[in-house]
Amino acid sequence: MSGARCSLWWTAFLAIICFGHLQPWHISFGLTGVLDDCFCDIESIDVFNNFKIFPLIQKLIERDFFRYYRVNLMRPCPFWPDDSHCAIKDCHVEPCPESKIPVGIKSGNYNKYSHAANTIRDMKECEQANELGAINSTLSNQSKEAFMDWAHHDDAQDHFCGLDDETSPDAEYVDLRLNPERYTGYKGPSAWRVWNSIYEENCFKPRSVYRPLNPLAPTRGDDDGEGFYNWLEGLCLEKRVFYKLISGLHSSINIHLCAEYLLDERWGKPTWGPNVHEFRRRFDSAETKEEGTRRLKNLYFLYLIELRALSKVAPYFERAFINLYTGNSQEDSVTKELLLQILNETKAFPMHFDESSMFAGHKMEAKRLKEEFRLHFKNISRIMDCVGCSKCRLWGKLQTQGLGTALMILFSEKEIKNLPENSPSKGFQLTRQEIVALLNAFGRLSTSIKELHNFRTLLKDQR
Repeated sequence: MSGARCSLWWTAFLAIICFGHLQPWHISFGLTGVLDDCFCDIESIDVFNNFKIFPLIQKLIERDFFRYYRVNLMRPCPFWPDDSHCAIKDCHVEPCPESKIPVGIKSGNYNKYSHAANTIRDMKECEQANELGAINSTLSNQSKEAFMDWAHHDDAQDHFCGLDDETSPDAEYVDLRLNPERYTGYKGPSAWRVWNSIYEENCFKPRSVYRPLNPLAPTRGDDDGEGFYNWLEGLCLEKRVFYKLISGLHSSINIHLCAEYLLDERWGKPTWGPNVHEFRRRFDSAETKEEGTRRLKNLYFLYLIELRALSKVAPYFERAFINLYTGNSQEDSVTKELLLQILNETKAFPMHFDESSMFAGHKMEAKRLKEEFRLHFKNISRIMDCVGCSKCRLWGKLQTQGLGTALMILFSEKEIKNLPENSPSKGFQLTRQEIVALLNAFGRLSTSIKELHNFRTLLKDQR
């Protein structure tokens, strides 16, 4: 038996041992076996993520370097008239005092690759303004000027995202831990229009082909999506991958909303938790005509893509002079050690997606297709400015930038291999913003797969 097949068998065996109730849930949702377009099975990912990656990534994203994300939530929608921001209170984020942001982050120290020159006292956690989170909107002009030192110095790279202007007066630091992604009540035509624009105008799909369960599509009778999936299977690998990435991201976001649902708001104290009914409505095979199973498989596919990107970018962070700078040398040292531990786990995973099969045809055609791929994804990142709910917009922008950064890494293999050991390189660089988005976006995917296990348990208990 080959090493890969042995590993596959062993991890599947572990899944049965560790998740004794896993099999009935998988049968109910049809979520089992090897994924399309790659050699990896769902059971192996479950074990790898839930026992190795999830505990580590949760510790990492709570570190100061990864907690604070700079974002402009005031950018107007570039594609249709702004519907104005959602008035639901759970959609909003609240200010957080400037004094609570780690000094190394808000100072914008340009020499972010060197070890911190000074050690500061541990920063106290930012007190939560309310249950929904906090944004710093009181930055001084001096601090805003300092942020200019974080300007992108890698203009030669092919970005997959429309990047926020970090020097804009509307750009703010958000404490992600105090602004958790969860159900806010934002739904209906406004939310549908965002996702409809993403799928209908940016996933290489002709208008004559209708997506299954699309609430904005004309009635298709008893169409169970067969026409759509016949069309999808006829696409080249690259365009199939593109659709699966977007569908996987959509599925991951929906899982977060089901797992952190507003269950009760009596006495002014909201209670958040898993909503099994909502989860079944979105993913149950019977209720979605098998579409829910396909969506969940695309989540696993997306997980593999970002996992592969992390394994490939490891040499970038393994260089001694790379420092995740916050101004607290002890904090920074622990953060980097934890990041390297995660990257080592990703490198050890035996069934990575093989990105070399993409854009591998005729050189000119491959180049044209890659550019089309990049521009379509960049357009999707701009659509995130059309999301009416501020909290949904925050997490949508972060997760699309994280995926865009992962794609940039996957297609920068030569530049990463040629990185100098002791100095920065113009050939490949990651900004702090991209690093924060990359790891937090992967943390969201890791959480989604862990939440699937939790829903599996709840469904078993219901039976």
